[in-house]
Amino acid sequence: MITGGFSLIWLIAWLAIYQRPAQSRRVSPSELKFITSDPPDDPGRVSWRSVIFKRETLAYAIAKFLVDPVWWMFLFWLPDFFAKRHGLNLRTFGVPLAIIYVTSDLGSVGGGYLSSRLIKRGVSLNASRKLTMALCALLIIPVITAATIDNLWFAVAVLSLATAAHQGFSANLLTLPSDLFPRKAVGTVAGIGGAMGAVGGMIMAEYAGYILQTVGSYTPIFAACGALYFIALLVIQLLSPRMTPVADV
Repeated sequence: MITGGFSLIWLIAWLAIYQRPAQSRRVSPSELKFITSDPPDDPGRVSWRSVIFKRETLAYAIAKFLVDPVWWMFLFWLPDFFAKRHGLNLRTFGVPLAIIYVTSDLGSVGGGYLSSRLIKRGVSLNASRKLTMALCALLIIPVITAATIDNLWFAVAVLSLATAAHQGFSANLLTLPSDLFPRKAVGTVAGIGGAMGAVGGMIMAEYAGYILQTVGSYTPIFAACGALYFIALLVIQLLSPRMTPVADV
């Protein structure tokens, strides 16, 4: 009953807030002109074979392969972590998890806002995206210590920062297909990246299970989480150093 009521409230709020740009009074004429300024799609379809070996596709797909598993780890393993490390159970880890996931929402908005502000200030798209992702990668590093923290709420704060930074990183990573490819190829490239992220998630599940069975500690798991974002950013930089849009697709 509560879930149904919440879903109805969410639906009403969504209908009240989200409208087509041309119908919204919150969109100025200049914003609407910018939104509708894209040229029409090129005719034809883009197959995954035509884009999968592009350097820009590989940059996006490998980065998704590296960072998506961290989010799945946060989603599936944090209840077990709090149970083993801090003695929480089904009745007590609800508030810590709620704080962590709500904070991650703020990071998602903040990451997009920061890169957009940099672009509006005249910073190049390439620098804006990568500087924002570098900051987010830096903010995730403290999660390496999460398993050694004795105070519950200090651990929650560190994990909240990490999940928020992950979402800020992902908000900019998810824009790469539309930044680098024409509209007709965006869905294909995004799909390849999503598939690679899912594969990475499966590997992370196996890795986490193996580490907990053999080592019995979350420290190696959180250490991997803290390092993967800088590796992903390095891959993006090596494969797409200037983020030059792809035209030959």
